[in-house]
Amino acid sequence: MYELDTILKVPLGGLRQKIHILGARRGNPILLFLHGGPGVPNRAGVLRSYQDLCDDFTLVAWDQRGTGGSYWGARACDLTVDRLVEDARELCDFLCDTLEQDKLSLVCGSWGTQLGTLLANRYPRRVAAYVGSAQAVDGARNEELSYAFALQKAKEAGNREDVARLEAVGPPARGQYRGGFRGLMTQRDLMKKYGGYSTAQREKSFVATFAKPMLQSGEYTPSDLLGIWLGYQKTLRVMWPRLTGYDFIHECSAFAMPYYIFQGRHDSNTPSALVEEFYQSIQAPAKDLIWFENSGHSLAGEMEKYKRLLREKLL
Repeated sequence: MYELDTILKVPLGGLRQKIHILGARRGNPILLFLHGGPGVPNRAGVLRSYQDLCDDFTLVAWDQRGTGGSYWGARACDLTVDRLVEDARELCDFLCDTLEQDKLSLVCGSWGTQLGTLLANRYPRRVAAYVGSAQAVDGARNEELSYAFALQKAKEAGNREDVARLEAVGPPARGQYRGGFRGLMTQRDLMKKYGGYSTAQREKSFVATFAKPMLQSGEYTPSDLLGIWLGYQKTLRVMWPRLTGYDFIHECSAFAMPYYIFQGRHDSNTPSALVEEFYQSIQAPAKDLIWFENSGHSLAGEMEKYKRLLREKLL
């Protein structure tokens, strides 16, 4: 049984936001999971995939501002990178104070690595260590490489329709596609089609990968599920135009805590081609870059390796 198993809403930046705390013992080190998107909460996935870590860690899954259980009352004007970094800082303070610990570790994926990297750099006091996968590095270059991958693969496949669709929305200018959110979705759909997201021969559908597990998990209330449905597009539409103007290599590479990257070798969503360059620029008390040779944007296919490394690095 768990000493800690609590779902609650925490006031962060004037908005009550939903978290779930799960752990076998109150004194265990805290892992705060920062989900991707923005707007793609992972409470159910965290508690399903990492439950066996609860003997060693206290897990905290958080629906970020504008999605899931933190959708209702979120204003578009507050859906900014800086506001979410401040939300995360306030959440770290709340968790450390409530659980009577000095620090916690960040476990970040995709957009969560952008959020977590900025948090660790700006507010190191509460952060014991950073772990990122599907690591964000440089918003503009990220999209240039991701777009080039999809276009090259479409040309190699001789698919004129896909080539035309990609040429209609790009190449991206400073990380932005023609057509805004719709252009981004066109690029992402075709990048996934040609294997830039997953190494699986046939990637599972959105329903099989995300929707069905969410519905079956029992983690989300009907209100939360509606918040996920409405929040994903709203959050990404509002934030994306302001989301690609970062360059961590030159602007954010010094950290006061260990900084670890677990990266899928075949990721063309947040392209792995940029990660080695960023890793070389990092200044931290300890750092490591560990490749997952059989993975893309998600490390789900190598989950046991991932959890083993979390224990090795964070205990």
